[in-house]
Amino acid sequence: MNIKQYLDSTYLKTPSQAGLNEAENTVIVKEFIQEAIDENFKLIMIRPNMVALANQMISQANSAVQIGTVISFPGGTAGIEAKLAEATQAIHDGADDLDFVCNYEAFKAGNVDLVKEEILKGTQLGLAHNKVVKWIIEVAALTDKQIMQLSALIKNIVITNFKEENYASVFVKSSTGFYKTENNLPNGATVPAIIIMLENASPLPVKAAGGVRTYEEAVEMIRLGVKRIGTSGAKAIANGQKASGEY
Repeated sequence: MNIKQYLDSTYLKTPSQAGLNEAENTVIVKEFIQEAIDENFKLIMIRPNMVALANQMISQANSAVQIGTVISFPGGTAGIEAKLAEATQAIHDGADDLDFVCNYEAFKAGNVDLVKEEILKGTQLGLAHNKVVKWIIEVAALTDKQIMQLSALIKNIVITNFKEENYASVFVKSSTGFYKTENNLPNGATVPAIIIMLENASPLPVKAAGGVRTYEEAVEMIRLGVKRIGTSGAKAIANGQKASGEY
């Protein structure tokens, strides 16, 4: 198993979240991009304003590392047109993967039509430009039943509106890694949540993001059936060490 090809090395902190100024935070982003190139990870996952920088560095290195970014991150509450505009700019800047935060609060409130529309339009945009699309459902904000329902909703929209050859390019993703939980409960991927996602999203692939911090945990996720793992500690995991990152 080449675990590096499952790892989306991730740095999504803003300068204020990292307690840094813009220049200092950009240095960290560059280090993550360079590490992804050196380690030959599947993908570097960064904020939209850093996609052009990653594209430049990866092109100069003649690397196969792909570039992912997040849309309406981390809350997912931006309107559909705002999400599409942000995704369009990311495509222009060189993104390969578009990780949309699903408006899970609208879903929880019963506004299913809004969620259906954003999933349809966001997926159409990404696939029309030959991009991978991932829908982050934020499992820590959902009950098990809601995880089941939202995973199935995304699956049903994709299989109803797109060809079977596109299924592998539309993921259901567990978490942003930024959700604030009470009582220090897990805010990312857990085995029970991932099993529910796998059972209800299939034939769409699943990405486990947040909370995977060791090689053993990553292997467990892969054996369960996930196709991608998002982590801020990709190098540590690949080297068999425990990741110290929060995501």
